[in-house]
Amino acid sequence: MRLCRSAIAATVSTAALLAQPAVAQERVFAFSLTGGASLAPSYFGSDSYSVSPSGSFGFTALRFGALAVGDPMGPRQFAPGTGLRGVFRYIPKREGKDELAGLNDVKAALELGLGLHHTTEFWQVYGEVRYGVVGHRALTGAIGANAIYRAESGLVLHAGPRAEFGDGRFMRTYFGITAAEASPPVLNAYRPGGGTYSVGFEIGAYQPLNADWGITGSLRYDRLRGDAAASPIVRQGSRDQLTARIGLTRHFSLRF
Repeated sequence: MRLCRSAIAATVSTAALLAQPAVAQERVFAFSLTGGASLAPSYFGSDSYSVSPSGSFGFTALRFGALAVGDPMGPRQFAPGTGLRGVFRYIPKREGKDELAGLNDVKAALELGLGLHHTTEFWQVYGEVRYGVVGHRALTGAIGANAIYRAESGLVLHAGPRAEFGDGRFMRTYFGITAAEASPPVLNAYRPGGGTYSVGFEIGAYQPLNADWGITGSLRYDRLRGDAAASPIVRQGSRDQLTARIGLTRHFSLRF
């Protein structure tokens, strides 16, 4: 009887040890990185354009013990489901010269944040909040929706409305003019409040090259509104803002 119990205990212990690598193999962190370039207004409200770097981070899936978010084997772009995603945005430096002569320079900014999305086979809604970890040190974010088309070749097309918002600090940084900066009659002192500063529409495409790489591109139109549209900076420029982006996407699936 003791021998039988010992054999059972040894079998259970061996099975547990053998099962450990299988559990370890289920630990997965899947994400994507996109790097490229964008053609966009030189600053918010500008009617001239410049080229700057652009990029994005996409969270695909996480498997860690009992925690399971997303599907590491599912679609790489616009995967159906509800979940979080990482977001970031780079805003180039704005110099106080030419039509902005007299205004202080605005440092380049890097915004990091999180987004929440709900995606189906044919449509998506999302919202995101970002914070300027470099530069403006303000809160900003966006909400939007997409209609989605998926081709058998792997091509994914999307299109939908967008809205951008920022807090008071963000608005004052990019649309405000202090009394010390003012140069009437064009650039009068102006202090905007927080809120939605643009609404627009975007169309985009993603074409996979292989299992790990793909090309992404988009064209977006925004119309500045509210306190942003009333800014003297925008009035001497343009409320209509076009942005074109193209980038190379690399997908990662880290197992540990």
